[in-house]
Amino acid sequence: MKNRILYIAITLSALLNWNCTDLEEERLDESEFGGQAEIVSGAIAPAYGYVSWTWRHTNYYGLQLIASDEAVLPFRGGTDWFDGGKFIATHTHAITPTNDLVGDSWNELTTNISRTLAAIEVLRPLAENGDSEAQGALYEMIALRGYLNMLLLDSWGLVLRKESSAELSEVLRGQEAVDYIEGELMSVVDLINTNRGPGRITQSAVWGFLARLHLNAAVYRDPYGTPNFTTEDMNAVITYTDNIINSGGFSLSPEYFDLFNDDNNSNNELIFALDQRGQLRREHSRWAYWSIAGSMFPRPEFPSADGTDGPAITVDFYQTWVDAYGAVDPAEADARFYQRNNMVPDAQLLDLEGREPLLATETDNSYYCIDPNAFEMDRGILRGIQWGPRKGDDGSFLTCDTGVRIGPIQQRKGNGPDRDVGYVDHVLDVNFTTEGSLHNTGYRVSKYQFSRTSPNGNNFSSVDLVLMRLAEIYLMRAEAKLRNGDSAGALADVNTVRTSRTARPDQTPEALGSLDADMLLRERGFELYWEGFRRGDQIRFGKYEDPWTDKTDNDANKRLFPIPQSAIDAASGIEGFLEQNQGY
Repeated sequence: MKNRILYIAITLSALLNWNCTDLEEERLDESEFGGQAEIVSGAIAPAYGYVSWTWRHTNYYGLQLIASDEAVLPFRGGTDWFDGGKFIATHTHAITPTNDLVGDSWNELTTNISRTLAAIEVLRPLAENGDSEAQGALYEMIALRGYLNMLLLDSWGLVLRKESSAELSEVLRGQEAVDYIEGELMSVVDLINTNRGPGRITQSAVWGFLARLHLNAAVYRDPYGTPNFTTEDMNAVITYTDNIINSGGFSLSPEYFDLFNDDNNSNNELIFALDQRGQLRREHSRWAYWSIAGSMFPRPEFPSADGTDGPAITVDFYQTWVDAYGAVDPAEADARFYQRNNMVPDAQLLDLEGREPLLATETDNSYYCIDPNAFEMDRGILRGIQWGPRKGDDGSFLTCDTGVRIGPIQQRKGNGPDRDVGYVDHVLDVNFTTEGSLHNTGYRVSKYQFSRTSPNGNNFSSVDLVLMRLAEIYLMRAEAKLRNGDSAGALADVNTVRTSRTARPDQTPEALGSLDADMLLRERGFELYWEGFRRGDQIRFGKYEDPWTDKTDNDANKRLFPIPQSAIDAASGIEGFLEQNQGY
């Protein structure tokens, strides 16, 4: 199969020849598509599959995460993750139009949009000739294009409207952009499939997109001013979220971390997700391994599967948990904060006082043994000394008669004072100072499971990337109700989510007795942390100009990212076509 797709990421007009790619297509079963199976599945697979690359950790995901107050990525030990300063600039809101994180995010997102257009151009004539399978796939691609353009609008304040690869894109902003996306979604919402599952866009996913659009419409209309949340918009949010909640097709997961496990494709809370299940070689489990320690090996059956000592949560974001639960450790108060999976069988092993953290000094009393396939690292927000499999000087895991040794892991990455003589001990303080940027600094986030179906712990992950789930729907409805003056209804929706995580009853959060805007923002942070929502939430709730970590910039212009200079330059021959966002 050979397709030609429009590449609008930088040149806005150059053609990219698409022949073979790492984005495998087998997951889109050709038996679903009848006589036009190869054409239909071949048209939509590149668009769906590329969502993984759009949301890659060093593309759009990282841009959303690091720009907010929930994550920070310092120059680790003066050796790792500087990358031209792009993460530091993003976190401090000192971004310029040449920032690579911004440029890469724009490029991959606009490439993804171009792939939906390529699919639409293949599918539309088939649909017009009466092919029902092509028609159904066409609706999905129109909805996917609307979703991707909404990401563009959210971060750069514009959308790119184009119906033919032979045309020049039309740049829309403000109300025109909102109207365009709404029109795209409304054109298919009553026609699109209702039962394909979370790996494909369904009617419920489109309802969710429409709810997001109206929830953020006030910001999209005037990204630099004080948002005017209209009753009309909030009523629309309530209507679309009601449709999803009342459909009976979804339910909140009793175990929070089941949402991010190998088998999450069948979790009834998921509404829209990137269906991986071993098909996308380039995904690499990045949402799983980016944050965790480089000395942690979550899959001891695969010696190369490790963390990268990437971003940590900020002190400021951690403090929101502390403020909410006071004297009670959030790990004990809220099942969303932490899940202990690494069960040390003997409490005496946890007493590390006086123990030398050197492999050469290990005794039978300093570790326990487990089958490699049975080891599961802790999940959630990771603090303090971490336990896991350890490697000897030859790079092989230390073993025992019943499997691998599990003990407090040794700091063997970076050039800090604890390298090779200390344990991996995640401390709270993380910042851009020399001490605050050592490899161990900052509490880490491990929401996603390292896939057990992967052949090496990284590639071909089977854990779907969650892009929309029922808890978000409840929280959007709660916010719309609160902004409309229905605080009781908003409180009920928030408490529905809080009290649903019942798999570990001792950690099920208690219902709240009252709710205001600040508490709702906090609750969205607790439920949706590190899922790509925080930047938009802070803007909507008026917190994006606040200080955090080493970020002191309070310029409202920074709510939008700069359009990459490469894109501006490429469009320079078309007068007035692509103008830089204000403040850059």
